Amino acid sequence: MSVEEKFDNAKDKVAGKAKEVEGKVTGDKGREAEGKVQNLFGKAKDKFVDAADAVKDKTEDAVDAVKDGIDNLKK
Repeated sequence: MSVEEKFDNAKDKVAGKAKEVEGKVTGDKGREAEGKVQNLFGKAKDKFVDAADAVKDKTEDAVDAVKDGIDNLKK
């Protein structure tokens, strides 16, 4: 995950939490719900990026294994 992605996701989580607290304090259920959604959106983006990174790593491992196999066959 890049620094920009981490920052963007953290920004969503913090802003969401702030809106949620603001909504609780003011009694604004809509603002509270909006904050919860934004917070969850930031968390979901974290999970998505982590999953994408894991797939990328596994794909690179598989490509390396195939290349190693081809190199071994050439010997």
